Amino acid sequence: MRLTIPNTLTIGRVVAAPLVAFVFLVLARPLADIVAFLLFTIAGLSDFLDGWLARRWGQVSAFGRMLDPIADKAMIAVTGAVLVGLFDLSAGVTIPVTVILVRETLVSGLREYLKGARVLDVTQLAKWKTTAQMIAFGALLLAGAVEAPDNWISVAGIALLWLAAALTALSGWDYFSKGLAYMKSEEERI
Repeated sequence: MRLTIPNTLTIGRVVAAPLVAFVFLVLARPLADIVAFLLFTIAGLSDFLDGWLARRWGQVSAFGRMLDPIADKAMIAVTGAVLVGLFDLSAGVTIPVTVILVRETLVSGLREYLKGARVLDVTQLAKWKTTAQMIAFGALLLAGAVEAPDNWISVAGIALLWLAAALTALSGWDYFSKGLAYMKSEEERI
């Protein structure tokens, strides 16, 4: 494995994921909220940047293709868990975060099962899903830095979180139907 700038950015996202939770253990709020928001935002921007740079500079690698989705899942899983805690297990946050985490786990398992089969290429719907997740999670992290508990950032973040959960479920269904169709065609060949 060659340590390229795109791979370094991806590794940085893996490191940033636990730091989003860790800042709440070592810093007082609202400073922890601000630092977590900044970590999450920088990691989200690096997700776009690492892929763009890898393609532009001809540095697409097997290591990057393997680690990129792991970094994404780590950021979403850790930040989702943090948000559930920050919002005191409220249904408005816990339900959509649970939908997101279950879908991410199921699709990861499906990809592993279908490894090598190019049936689950990233779709436009999945890109929208990721964008909605990143904006919603970022907004909810930032909401903790604003004084009022029901501030507009929190309300908008929760609304976006539900939208992200809906897009997540739809893209999960899309992947699963493609995966099941592929498995069925494989069984028919046997």
